[in-house]
Amino acid sequence: MYLIKNQDSTLQFLTTLNGFELSLQREDALHPLVSGNKFRKLKYNLEQAKQFGHNTLLTFGGPYSNHLAATAAAGNIMGFKTIGIVRGEENRPHNPTLSYCQSQGMVLQAISREDYRQKNKVEFIAQLRRDWGDFYLLPEGGTNALAVAGCKEILNHQHTDFDTIACSVGTGGTLAGLIESAQPHQKVVGFSALRNANLPQEIKKWTKMKNWSINSNYTFGGYAKVSVELIQFINTFNKNFKTPLDPVYTGKLLFGIFDMIKTRQWRTPKKILIIHTGGLQGIQGMNQKLSKKQWPEIVI
Repeated sequence: MYLIKNQDSTLQFLTTLNGFELSLQREDALHPLVSGNKFRKLKYNLEQAKQFGHNTLLTFGGPYSNHLAATAAAGNIMGFKTIGIVRGEENRPHNPTLSYCQSQGMVLQAISREDYRQKNKVEFIAQLRRDWGDFYLLPEGGTNALAVAGCKEILNHQHTDFDTIACSVGTGGTLAGLIESAQPHQKVVGFSALRNANLPQEIKKWTKMKNWSINSNYTFGGYAKVSVELIQFINTFNKNFKTPLDPVYTGKLLFGIFDMIKTRQWRTPKKILIIHTGGLQGIQGMNQKLSKKQWPEIVI
């Protein structure tokens, strides 16, 4: 069973910048509710959950998690009950992301950050099964072997002429899928959205290929950390290209690429495909945080 029949996203030419030809793969437009790479990650997992006879999905995420929002929506569409284990007991009242999850039928349980660090431990999962009964377990961020298989379907015959594939990186599943499906002449560059020295090792769990690298120079201090300069870039980009960017992943990716080209840090190759992984649902919650700081907000 599929969420939608057409699983080819739109290829959008952006611009030529200092001799570099930039195009955007609009994974954000793949589905109206299950955004971008999260659709790809969930696709085969939900099929397997159905095949195994599960009727409940349980997963993990932070209070602004794209993965939680996508799981809630996909579960609602496909008839699953959903449970979200949320990092941080201080997330009250619910922000727009968590309120959306609830509107899609997801039951939320907030736990302490200390308990959340146990999420991969066998004993912790066993306790969750005692608390909630039987469920199909989806890891934080959705990355597992089935998720990587889904992300291998992002690239297709439209993309063979590109020299470089660039993508933002969180848990590494999307990047691993791109690495596995890239053509022999293509290089895959991941722009880390957070500070994680172990990220290359995480990606190596899913691929043996050597055609990739990680850039960690544009994290803006860590996961979901932003600056006024980044927000201004996102708004200018949307104004110029009529394409919204999220501030956690793709906004940082595009900022980094434009900066590297303008400062001549990126010299070759010249034809770059940029993957827009979605995450636009988080903008409303981010704007609430920006408003409290009296910073510019993201124009939607």
